Amino acid sequence: MIIESIEIEMDITTTKGELNTAIETKLQEWGEPLRWAITTVDRTTNIAQIEAIVIRE
Repeated sequence: MIIESIEIEMDITTTKGELNTAIETKLQEWGEPLRWAITTVDRTTNIAQIEAIVIRE
């Protein structure tokens, strides 16, 4: 088991349903998310920067 800190960018205008669920689904590509936070949002492009801690096998 490896605990890793990651940063991703995500277009929040293309999310379907709840934003929380969309972010957690995207983070699962890197592992099981322990915690995450939206740190910035560019209002002109609607791109959010997300910092997260994930567990990888």
